[in-house]
Amino acid sequence: MARPSRNPLEVRRRAVRMVVEVRDDYPDETAVLQAVTDKPGIGSRETLRNWVKQHEIDAGTRPGTTTEESAQLKALKKGIAELKRANEILKAAASFFAAGLDRPHTRS
Repeated sequence: MARPSRNPLEVRRRAVRMVVEVRDDYPDETAVLQAVTDKPGIGSRETLRNWVKQHEIDAGTRPGTTTEESAQLKALKKGIAELKRANEILKAAASFFAAGLDRPHTRS
């Protein structure tokens, strides 16, 4: 499970916007990322690279799983896990009660 980001969403959005805006002013992507990383104090060029990559995926300019699709998949997997747990409980209960039917009943 991924840990929560230390940087607020607005800082991430602003940093990605800065990369998009100044991209033409630098010779390569690494220089752009380093320049923007130094300004807001993000800490890591790779972190910013991942944010930009995810922004491009969400915008549809790069193939991959969007943030919305990831959230939907996570919710579906959580729902499936809950249904499996409920199913196991029902199976255990059914076998418990079925075992009770096999026992001879003694009435006094």
